[in-house]
Amino acid sequence: MSSPALGSARRPWLLLAPTLAVIGILLLWPMVRVVVLSFQDFGLRELVRGGAELVGLQNYRDILTDERLWRVALPNTVVFALVCVALTVVVGTLVALLLHRLSPGWRTVVMMAVMAAWAVPAVTGTYVWVYLFDARAGFLTGVLGQLGLVDVATQNLFTERGWFYAIATLNVVHHGFPFVAVTVLAGLVTIPSELPEAAMIDGANAWQRFRHVTLPMLKPVFAIVTILSTIWDFKVFTQIYLMPGGDGSNREVLNLGTWSYITAMSQNQFGLGAAIAVLLTVLLLVITAAYLRTLFKEEEL
Repeated sequence: MSSPALGSARRPWLLLAPTLAVIGILLLWPMVRVVVLSFQDFGLRELVRGGAELVGLQNYRDILTDERLWRVALPNTVVFALVCVALTVVVGTLVALLLHRLSPGWRTVVMMAVMAAWAVPAVTGTYVWVYLFDARAGFLTGVLGQLGLVDVATQNLFTERGWFYAIATLNVVHHGFPFVAVTVLAGLVTIPSELPEAAMIDGANAWQRFRHVTLPMLKPVFAIVTILSTIWDFKVFTQIYLMPGGDGSNREVLNLGTWSYITAMSQNQFGLGAAIAVLLTVLLLVITAAYLRTLFKEEEL
């Protein structure tokens, strides 16, 4: 006969069991399946007939020795994600500070505009940016041409690696900054007004008040938005794949996400595509863990 203490200890796990079961079925099992697939020679024939040959680490050897990983996919993924995270957090924070200073009426108006940018689906937003930078009729392409930054008659921005990812960065930051703005604003309203007022009386300017009062108070908030933005931006797929050349026709703009999809779905090399996806996941986990470790060390000082 079980003791009352043992029964009370089991009760939380019994309540969590349905949720854990759903997570295990919908999340953990597909992840395990992808990892297993990455060790197999799995193509269209195996998909139709069943069965697959285990090849060990061969898929990973093929990827790690492929020039496209080190010259194209990995730099595109890492540099693009880090720039997007930095810009998203900075723009979102500036918008949050603006919202915090506005009157309730204007705050509502600006908040509606911010939420509209957030509500636009990634597919729709991507096609809007593609239209704005269209080589023949794009409004922003015309502006760049008038400034002398591009040659509208001969230059297509989507065929150039730098311009391609500059446009993708604008797309991702435009879609991601509202989350940061709303989250940071929620943190700003929790800061007692006496703290920045006391700093102002002591002669601190706006930057000093933000650095020495606001930033330390909102450090957990910035940690959350940075980690989430890192996860989202490292696995960006839609905004890259739907842009001209992002579907694999321009090999210079591949990132790890699109490379994995094209390898698996277009070339029917599912094992190799799964291995690329696993490498992307490992890279993301390493960067997130390194950031958390740095954050915890700063808190201990």
